[in-house]
Amino acid sequence: MSFVQISEHVQRRSTVEPPPETWGAYATKTEESSGVIAMIDLLVKDLDTELTEASTEEKNSQEEYDKTVADAKAERVGLSKSLQDKGAAKADNAADLEVLKATKKSTAAELMATDKFLGGLHAECDWLLKYYTVRQDARSGEIDALGKAKAVLSGASYE
Repeated sequence: MSFVQISEHVQRRSTVEPPPETWGAYATKTEESSGVIAMIDLLVKDLDTELTEASTEEKNSQEEYDKTVADAKAERVGLSKSLQDKGAAKADNAADLEVLKATKKSTAAELMATDKFLGGLHAECDWLLKYYTVRQDARSGEIDALGKAKAVLSGASYE
């Protein structure tokens, strides 16, 4: 019995049957894969569009940045010139202030001398006003005395 089984097994090997057909011969599937390929093409197209938009946006942003930097530079130059002008004006004003301080001292001394002179004039005028009537009476008395002396010299007598 054992030889029979081996013999049968050997016979089966020599007559190998071809494998069963499962899917048939290889054929390309154009209709089924065209949808996937179209989706991939659409993704590639979208990616190209996004890259183009991104590069355009980057270019525009760079131009705006360059313009902002140029504007800032121009503003800094203007502010720097303004600062220099203001510094020069401050120096001129400081020099003028020193000159005016010196002038003030001399003007103050002159003012004090003028005030002293006016004070003297005022005192003299006050004295003249205070003794005006006394002096007027004395002068009238002198005029009368001179008139009488003239008359006496002319030969008049007051006895």
